[in-house]
Amino acid sequence: MKSTVETLSPTRVRLAIEVPFDELKPSLQKAYREIGAQVQIPGFRRGKIPAAVIDQRVGRGAVLNEAIQEAIPQQILAAVQEHDVKTLGRPEVDITELEDGQPLKFTAEVDVRPEITVPDLSGVSVTVDAVEVDDAAIDEQVNGLRERFATLKGVDRPAQDGDYVQLDLNATVDGEEVPGGSASNISHEVGSKQLLPGLDEVLVGLLPGADAEFTTQLVGGDFAGRDANVKVTVRTVKEKELPPVDDDFAQLASEFDTLEELRNDLRERLGRVKKVEQIYAARDKALEQLVEAADIPAPEGVVKEEVEGRKEQMADQLQRIGASMEDYLASEDKTEEQIDAELAEAATQGIKIQLLLDTIADAQEIEVSDDEFGHEIVHRAQRAQMQPQQYYDQLVRSGAAPAVYGDVRRGKALAWVMEQIDMQDSAGNKLSVEDLRAADDEHAGHNH
Repeated sequence: MKSTVETLSPTRVRLAIEVPFDELKPSLQKAYREIGAQVQIPGFRRGKIPAAVIDQRVGRGAVLNEAIQEAIPQQILAAVQEHDVKTLGRPEVDITELEDGQPLKFTAEVDVRPEITVPDLSGVSVTVDAVEVDDAAIDEQVNGLRERFATLKGVDRPAQDGDYVQLDLNATVDGEEVPGGSASNISHEVGSKQLLPGLDEVLVGLLPGADAEFTTQLVGGDFAGRDANVKVTVRTVKEKELPPVDDDFAQLASEFDTLEELRNDLRERLGRVKKVEQIYAARDKALEQLVEAADIPAPEGVVKEEVEGRKEQMADQLQRIGASMEDYLASEDKTEEQIDAELAEAATQGIKIQLLLDTIADAQEIEVSDDEFGHEIVHRAQRAQMQPQQYYDQLVRSGAAPAVYGDVRRGKALAWVMEQIDMQDSAGNKLSVEDLRAADDEHAGHNH
């Protein structure tokens, strides 16, 4: 094999590769075997068909085609290793010459890691907001607790927002019962918009025992898109009673005896959460500064692939909640072009950060131990609600294990970066990665 490499841009190269026909013979033999195992020709056992018969029946062109599909990735890999090209993403292949018995000639354009000069980290300084936990934030937490310990009390008055009602519903389209359109004794919070569009507006002002009718558009079933007439009957109205904020409440809602102890504990917990957020804000600011200073070009092909991946993920998530991209665009009041531009901007920045951290990891010779890799696998398996071994096997099968290894290595490079730079808050307090680790550990300790 002969190959040359031509630089097209700081992030893209073109490999020109020529493979003597003799070097294709193993791939040709494999192609004959695979085609012979797939086709049925009378008079021959499957897998025992002579090459000449396959040429005659299937065509030598089909065999050649199958052989080069297998040979090309191997030849690209050999050329990449020979020229020490750090590739990113998938190559775009263009076959320039393909004739039986003649050398195979093709080009492969592929994105590559650009040369990056890491800025002097000692000159990087970031300032973020100081951590403040005011009384209003504590009150909000206390009110959240009160909501959890609220009780419902029956009232003999018209329903209003925030009340809980027991309902019977019956839906018809042109006088015909809607399948699954009747339900009785449903509990519903007025104003929560959890049931049918238009229902909450009708409920406000209804007394226990009263009924009303309204029209709503059905979203699923045989009558999807049609207007249905819905009759609603209110059986009971209950209002939510929140417990008074005192020492008794502290004992009910927590392990503390007094309200003051409970508030102090909430202040501490909130402080820890805000501390973690503060360090993350410092991290994001530092990375932004470094990426800008390093002036990193983003490989277009990789950005395009990333945008497509993110868009697919969005569509999947929307589908899971029964919505479409059109619904999402309407709710956000955006065009598809705007979403594409936002995704491209986020993907570009994300890839630049990855390239920077990979360069730093190389320069600092950062490695990932088996323990560190195993820890990440366990963590990801928990998030995916899978057994670690099952998760790891799936990673290996899909070829995604190196990507996880890369993520862990970048994480270590990022921790190293944060130890080199000057981070402080607006009150002049120094911040460190240790603060994050301590806050994370305490946070984890309290969550168990």
